[in-house]
Amino acid sequence: MDEALLRSLTPSVLGVLVRRGADFAAAEDAVQDALVEAVRVWPTDPPRDPKGWLVTAAWRKFLDAARADAARRRREDLVDEEPAPGPASATDDTLQLYFLCAHPSLTPASAVALTLRAVGGLTTRQIAQAYLVPEATMAQRISRAKRTVSGIRFDQPGDVATVLRVLYLVFNEGYSGDVDLVAEAIRLTRRLAAAIDHPEVAGLLALMLLHHARRAARTAPDGSLVPLARQDRGRWDTGLIAEGVTILQAALARDRLGEFQAQAAVAALHADAPTAEETDWVQIVEWYDELARLTDSPVVRLNRAVAVAEADGPRAGLAALAALDDSLPRHTAVAAYLHERDGDLTTAARLYAEAARKAPNLAERDHLTREAARLNSRHRA
Repeated sequence: MDEALLRSLTPSVLGVLVRRGADFAAAEDAVQDALVEAVRVWPTDPPRDPKGWLVTAAWRKFLDAARADAARRRREDLVDEEPAPGPASATDDTLQLYFLCAHPSLTPASAVALTLRAVGGLTTRQIAQAYLVPEATMAQRISRAKRTVSGIRFDQPGDVATVLRVLYLVFNEGYSGDVDLVAEAIRLTRRLAAAIDHPEVAGLLALMLLHHARRAARTAPDGSLVPLARQDRGRWDTGLIAEGVTILQAALARDRLGEFQAQAAVAALHADAPTAEETDWVQIVEWYDELARLTDSPVVRLNRAVAVAEADGPRAGLAALAALDDSLPRHTAVAAYLHERDGDLTTAARLYAEAARKAPNLAERDHLTREAARLNSRHRA
């Protein structure tokens, strides 16, 4: 069973049902039922046209549910609406669905959570980690969002800012998480940038390209993570870096600074440094100050503590870190790194081991475990 294929087809199938008149909550339920049916049937009877099969199966599931509660059209009308056999339309509905899910009846946070779950393909756990909330809290938020939009006709698309937030989180999960969604996030952001003249859309696209340019160097041949300072910069994609910097410069020239432009500026400074030692950390701290002003994000302040340590020394970084809540994700890993920079290898090794136990994914856990082992071996020697 090709789970990646099912994931990639889900937005388009959902879009077909919404366009045919299904309300979003009912359409999502029908698509999920069709996916379960595909998992059961396809291994022994694979379809020639997977998307067409899913569209037909999902639409039938929707019709069955509508007939059962007598809440939709008359039986004859419903039968007439059933899709004709044959290949489904190749129209890409994903970006449209992102806007439709950002419905004015939802708060931005609820719209983002619903879109990530229904269209972005992320699990409730992944979304909760991105928002720094318990999984149960996020599950309740998504359920409330579904109830809010149940029965609403999706003819009032939401705002660009909410869609950008969703695309950013999808990219971020694809870049560092368990599901590879990077290419799809970049593709959709390119389409959005081509359709909308907006500096923050350009800023997000630049940020994605600059991060993606370093991706090949982020892992060793054995799959282990390679920290930025140890990466082989010869493996960075200079074409993507040049494109990202050009897009960013044009956006910054419009003097309408937003958080994605500021993040892209940090990424551009990293990309511009020939070696880790030549990184302009003073400018990076200044950009993090701008980001903190724009977002008041604890994650931004955590990253700023690392930059402060690089610019002004580990003691300054530890002082900045002390002002933050130690329950923040990756707080312990940052503390370990700064204590190592300060020469306290015993504390650093202990904190690396503690951070490994809290790591959100296997690759990060293995990296932190190796860091702890490295310092413990040095200490014993």
